[in-house]
Amino acid sequence: MKEEKIYSATSGYLALFFVIILIVFPVLGLIFMKMIWLIVPLVLGLFGIGGFVIVNPNESSVLVLFGAYKGTIKKNGFWWVNPFFTKEKISLRARNLESEPIKVNDKVGNPIMIGIVLVWKVENTYKAAFDVDDYAHFVDIQSEAAIRKLAGHYPYDNFDDELAEVTLRSGVEEVNHALEKELVERLTIAGIHVIEARIAYLAYASEIAGAMLRRQQATAIVAARYKIVEGAVSMVEMALEQLAEKGIIEMDEEKKATMVSNLMVVLCSDKDATPVINTGTLHQ
Repeated sequence: MKEEKIYSATSGYLALFFVIILIVFPVLGLIFMKMIWLIVPLVLGLFGIGGFVIVNPNESSVLVLFGAYKGTIKKNGFWWVNPFFTKEKISLRARNLESEPIKVNDKVGNPIMIGIVLVWKVENTYKAAFDVDDYAHFVDIQSEAAIRKLAGHYPYDNFDDELAEVTLRSGVEEVNHALEKELVERLTIAGIHVIEARIAYLAYASEIAGAMLRRQQATAIVAARYKIVEGAVSMVEMALEQLAEKGIIEMDEEKKATMVSNLMVVLCSDKDATPVINTGTLHQ
């Protein structure tokens, strides 16, 4: 495959000086001396105007002569090249692509909405100009294809795939690295350098968002209850041990069961307990 090559252009200021000479003096000669042969240098001067090219910072100009690639001017400034050259401007500036969230299926088949932010720039002007039809459109299409492939490799979370260590929601660094690697492989053909790629939007699709939210809430409640019960059991155990060690009260198995029941109700209840004062004996 042919690669990019840098073209050394002539200074545009020097060429401008000669073009002015080729135009001004023949015009004066034709007006005052009626020298018809001066039309030749005049035509050459006018033709030479087409060779001027201005290259701005972080910009390039791809030069083609009758279908043959001659090189790329990357150095900014005012230049002159062969007027027969076809000149195509290609920006070398970094660009942002913020894709609209698209609906895809994750690894376990759940419909999700996902969008990315991609920072890229043209690195190889030959590939960008000749290996793809429209490099900017190519970036858009390949970015969407990369998103769909990425989503198929990871579940949104580990609710349905408990063995998954990396998910789209939790494995941010690894998922973004995989996305960037996939985009680099896809965009190299167009001479595109991927500066950064990351997921910017991630959510369940609207048709299952409500159900998944309730599922997440239920999971959170179960996890919280588990911690509450675990702590309550430890506190009850500690209370029984302290009472037994200090000999404050002697209780048979039935009284212990009653005490454990009351403590568990108080400690595990999601509302404040209302105390009841017993003014009689413990057996009333």
